[in-house]
Amino acid sequence: MRPVAGPRKQASQTPALPPEPPRRNFAARGIAALLAPVVRPAFRRRAPAAAQLLADWPQLAGPELAARAAPVKFAGGTLTLACTGPVAMELQLLGPQIMSRLNLGLGHAMIERLRFVQQAPTIAPSRAPKLARAAVPPPEGLPDGPVGEALAKLYQGMKGKE
Repeated sequence: MRPVAGPRKQASQTPALPPEPPRRNFAARGIAALLAPVVRPAFRRRAPAAAQLLADWPQLAGPELAARAAPVKFAGGTLTLACTGPVAMELQLLGPQIMSRLNLGLGHAMIERLRFVQQAPTIAPSRAPKLARAAVPPPEGLPDGPVGEALAKLYQGMKGKE
């Protein structure tokens, strides 16, 4: 028969404090930065390839193609792009190059066909820089002082729009 051991002494344990919550940053952020962490997991569960393609479209397509066409849908190896009619004809001729560029950017051949829908792309094209207007000399006979200066500015503004 074995001797019965008495209750063991446990080392005194202090109760563990809960970890401090992470500090919050209340600085202003863009809406895209707020939505991306919420939307990305939902897209990945539904269609991971389409999520990556739609989220990274400007980087994958390049600035010229991204300004002229926008992805609408990706299913069964077919990528549907929204663009205007004349652009669709041009992009259809460049289809093999576009597909190879996108597949290379995605890392594997997932785009097999391109389909075009005639609709204006929802991605706004980048604005061209404004050209500096040449100063138009004010007409003669304007009064001196602040009224004359205001009339000269108004005249330059009106002539600059023509």
